[in-house]
Amino acid sequence: MNKSITLDANGRLDVSIDTVSALIRDQFPAWSDLEIAAVQPGGWDNRTFRLGDDMLIRLPSAERYVPAVEREHAWLPLLASHLSIPIPTPIAKGNPSDKYPWNWSVYNWIKGQTADKLDQRSLPEFARDVADFLLELQSIDIAGAPVAGAPSYRGCSPKAYDVDTRTYISNLKDLIDADDALSVWEDAIQTEWINDPVWVHADLSPQNILVQNEKLHAVIDFEGVCVGDPSCDLVLAWTLLDTKSRTIFKERLSLDDDTWSRARGWCLWKALFSLNNSEDKGNDEALKRKIIIEEILCEFNELA
Repeated sequence: MNKSITLDANGRLDVSIDTVSALIRDQFPAWSDLEIAAVQPGGWDNRTFRLGDDMLIRLPSAERYVPAVEREHAWLPLLASHLSIPIPTPIAKGNPSDKYPWNWSVYNWIKGQTADKLDQRSLPEFARDVADFLLELQSIDIAGAPVAGAPSYRGCSPKAYDVDTRTYISNLKDLIDADDALSVWEDAIQTEWINDPVWVHADLSPQNILVQNEKLHAVIDFEGVCVGDPSCDLVLAWTLLDTKSRTIFKERLSLDDDTWSRARGWCLWKALFSLNNSEDKGNDEALKRKIIIEEILCEFNELA
């Protein structure tokens, strides 16, 4: 492997700007004069760089993320043609070389701020707009589409993470209400999606939703896009929305109670995962996870 590519503590590739510049120069020389800059904060599954003012370079950080390159190139143009708001569309596909071992992509750059910057007063309209985006996505024909499964299991039942979640609850019993958390989890995994599969974004976090002028502008990072159970796409209800906007979000989507139970399970699993793996359980990020967990448990108890 090229010496300018190293592995981080999690076994993912660190890719230098020099390496990216060389890849562009070798494979897309027409763009070799454009400025290249690392995107901050960086993603987990991909190393991401700006290319000039209008393009984005994404390079998988580990081999397990490489299949997403083909999936995105195959399906994002189709999805984009049926959606009312922008999503990334591939411009070019890079090839493996002695400088980088896998396929990689060049996309259009979409301007905007991440949704976690929204003013709380904007959340009700935002909730309606995101729900409408999901309804559009779920209505697109699924013929030949990639089916949910490993490695992330987004689009499947959250029970794929049953063992891990029970371990996290046990590990965190001094920080959370473990009995209530276990009740939420067991409620989440007792049902399955019994309807036809639908398109799933698979990581609809506030960081993957862009806003402009306090309104929904675009959705990005479709690496896990597939068809299956849409419950994993609903976690925004607790990771960003407040009580009023959450109610709007739920009413607009008009999904059954079992689907919302699985959605709570997905959100609980991710918050537990993040809190469990936080070295400092008292930092700001850990506090955010605790608040999300408390919100989920409170809602569950109110519904019981």
